Amino acid sequence: MDHPIKNDHSRFRKIVKGKLRENLKNFVSKGQQIIPKGKNKFTIPMPSIEIPRFKFGSKSQGGTGQGDGQQGEPVQGKGDQKAKGKPEKAGQDEGSKELEVDVSLEELASILSEELELPNIEPKGSAQIESCKNRYTSIGTTGPDSLKHHKRTFRQSLKRQISIGAYDPDRPSIIPTRKDYRFRASKTKIEKQNNAVVIYMMDVSGSMGDEQKEIVRTESFWINLWLKHQYKEIDIRYIIHDASAKEVEEEVFFSTRESGGTLISSAYKLCSEIIKEDYPESDWNIYPFHFSDGDNWSSDDTKLCLDILNTQILPVSNMFGYGQVESRYGSGQFFKDLHGAYSDKTQKVVLSKIKDREAILPSIKDFLGKGN
Repeated sequence: MDHPIKNDHSRFRKIVKGKLRENLKNFVSKGQQIIPKGKNKFTIPMPSIEIPRFKFGSKSQGGTGQGDGQQGEPVQGKGDQKAKGKPEKAGQDEGSKELEVDVSLEELASILSEELELPNIEPKGSAQIESCKNRYTSIGTTGPDSLKHHKRTFRQSLKRQISIGAYDPDRPSIIPTRKDYRFRASKTKIEKQNNAVVIYMMDVSGSMGDEQKEIVRTESFWINLWLKHQYKEIDIRYIIHDASAKEVEEEVFFSTRESGGTLISSAYKLCSEIIKEDYPESDWNIYPFHFSDGDNWSSDDTKLCLDILNTQILPVSNMFGYGQVESRYGSGQFFKDLHGAYSDKTQKVVLSKIKDREAILPSIKDFLGKGN
């Protein structure tokens, strides 16, 4: 029979999960901060959960909590006196109460999957990375003291003393010798796992402002979360570009803003180079994503982008995602060019328009809904 505390904890987790799912759209659109807490754990702020409480009926029979008076009014007896001194001028309204809850990667991914009806990803190719894991599943006669199995050691010592007639049940004394020592022993198990790399590219020219970058930050977090749930290992690389492209760290990716022109092909060239150098197609599932407001320097550069996609990026990728973040300064022409080139030809190219924060969840479904 389960302990009552375990049952209460299980019910609480179900309530939390229900609240998160219920408010997921609002939660994502507001971009509330989700804080990583160790491996595959996250801390999420959410409104406090009301605890059930008794409520008095309508009958007034006297006694504390009944009769005339307003809710929240202090109960006063004959000896009560009003406090003297300077009156407090604090606000009279209740403050907002937030509860921080820890959730696992699996729980968050499950909520996202249920809300967006996401299918599980089927990794492409048959090649898998082999990883070795040691599991302590047996007992040995040698090993470090830190792995000593005390119960097995004393059992062996008892058996030895009984076998040589040295054990006295009236005055039991079990003293293990070195030969009695038993240790936990490991067996190496080879596990095969699929790995993935996500390569984010973003236009950082002057037309991509802070609001656009925050949308990309929020969307990339949830894309990463889903892919981490689907793959054992995942690498994430970041490329920024205006008229030229360079690889940067995550913090720089979301904070850089330039005032130059835009040559999208520079990012695609660098993306292709990273894939060739570090991520063989046979060993990695590859996911390039590009975010922009749709402006490119010229139609000639757009043709070069299509050539790089067709000959270098698409043949080795699970999918290529282009997210167009709406900006008052962007023309949106690049989306039209990609749509004209790929709308009827391949499922590997997924296009999504991201008008504002409310469009983040539908955009994630655009990218991940095919299970590529």
